Amino acid sequence: MSVSCLEMRAIEMRYGDGAQAVHALKGIDLDIREHEFITIVGPSGCGKSTLLYLVGGFLRPSAGSLSLRGHPIAGPGPDRGIVFQRYSLFPWLTVRGNIGYGLDEQGVPRAERNKIVDEYVRLVHLQGFEDRYPRELSGGMQQRVALAQTLACKPDILLMDEPFGALDAQTRRILQDEVRRIWRRDTKTVLFVTHDVEEAVALGTRIVVMAARPGRIKEVHERGFDVGDGEEFETNAAFAALKLRIWRSVKAEVEAANP
Repeated sequence: MSVSCLEMRAIEMRYGDGAQAVHALKGIDLDIREHEFITIVGPSGCGKSTLLYLVGGFLRPSAGSLSLRGHPIAGPGPDRGIVFQRYSLFPWLTVRGNIGYGLDEQGVPRAERNKIVDEYVRLVHLQGFEDRYPRELSGGMQQRVALAQTLACKPDILLMDEPFGALDAQTRRILQDEVRRIWRRDTKTVLFVTHDVEEAVALGTRIVVMAARPGRIKEVHERGFDVGDGEEFETNAAFAALKLRIWRSVKAEVEAANP
């Protein structure tokens, strides 16, 4: 059993004060083990992204504590890399420039930086596009650049906030396979927020289902089986059963939030 690397204890998150305050998260307790791929799914507005930003250190909880390897999370750090739904690329930089940006900021020497950039260009299959600008790339290719940009800095934990939500179904499936392949290669710890139940089950070794606002952890499911690559999971009976179970749970929360 892997040891716990990320601990959340009694997390509360409120926006605003008094009667107008929004209670986004309530009583979140979760341990995440080294090298797990955690997917977080739930109805819109249940605090999935808020939870991710708390782990990233972009927000501070109203109550409770978060710790990474025994140290309190007090702000962003290079040990956590985040990939957003919208491609956070610099339009004035090429693919190479974007991937190497964080390394440049860290003071990595040019020769070493170029070697690392070359590695991640190959990893996300962007050979031949190194000198293109973001406006010259498809949405899927831009998201590959954003993923490589984050991975090149070698964070211990990868945070992904609905990274494929704006992509077409075909591109989304291809990038799911890419992320699964990269996770198997690098065995990073991943927290992946999604509104898509199938995506949550296809990627997560554990799937966290959140309840409607104020967001709470309703269920945690160990997948317990390998989904394979490509479209293999579509014929997997265990996959179908778990997907249906989680979908019904999420649907109940959507209906509770919109009676």
